[in-house]
Amino acid sequence: MAPNWTHLIRFISEEDGQIRLGEVDSKTYPDVGLAIVNGERVAAKLIKGSIYDGVVTDQTVHVARLLAPIGMEDVPIIRCLGLNYRDHAREANMPIPDVPVLFIKPRTALNGPYPAKINVPEIAQDGSSDYEAELSIVLSRSGRDISVAEAMEYVLGYTCSNDVSARTQQFKNSQWCFAKGLDGSCPLGPVLVSPSAIGNPHNLRVRAIHNGSVVQDTNTRQGHAHDSPKYSGLAHCSELIFDIATTLAFLSQGTTLEKGTVIMTGTGPGIGAMRHPKVVLNDGDEIRVEIENIGTLLNKVYYE
Repeated sequence: MAPNWTHLIRFISEEDGQIRLGEVDSKTYPDVGLAIVNGERVAAKLIKGSIYDGVVTDQTVHVARLLAPIGMEDVPIIRCLGLNYRDHAREANMPIPDVPVLFIKPRTALNGPYPAKINVPEIAQDGSSDYEAELSIVLSRSGRDISVAEAMEYVLGYTCSNDVSARTQQFKNSQWCFAKGLDGSCPLGPVLVSPSAIGNPHNLRVRAIHNGSVVQDTNTRQGHAHDSPKYSGLAHCSELIFDIATTLAFLSQGTTLEKGTVIMTGTGPGIGAMRHPKVVLNDGDEIRVEIENIGTLLNKVYYE
């Protein structure tokens, strides 16, 4: 049976203390992440089944603690794109790639939204802990050699993510998996939005907000920067290089992409390491990833 949810959350229920899936009313809670941060009591319709086949019931339950919309046990791997925005490649002084640049995070990197924290281990407590605001997708089924024409049929939903990175370790090595794969370095949430409800996934504003200051502000649209009044004040670039369908088709060549795989689609310009002055995720800081039609993923930073 196909799922019929549009805005799925995963949470610990007030009523029984168990991990549950629920459907939130996007009109009542246009940003469920901020609702939780603001202390609102969030109600949801209980979903019976899994994220892949879940059916929304009439039973109302309440959120005691919001979790990542997909559990670690359902994520085989997290596949990530690097340098997928032209202006980000330019700020990093790296060439625009001809094919998608892939690295991976292990599923142990999975983390949730507030009140979950980004735990920075000792190895990254050197002034190099950094953020990357990204749109992520979750795959609805497994596939191999997926065509561009069929690729979007494999998308279960869309969510916010933060590619937390230890830059000192990253710049020591041509392989980024260790520096970007630390425990808890992939916060996801606050909600998983279905393809039917997201609108155009290639026209979403993506922002990172560090301690109240906007540090990234871009758009998933392909093309060049635009001058819409809505985006005045920052260089809101529409600089995505490889769209979702192209990415899935490329990554699945001779490779099985498993159901539940999280794919992070890359970050725009404005990462902390390239800013002047540099921006660092310090102990006690707050970092938010805000994506249009999805909401706000907020985490506090904690130095272990």
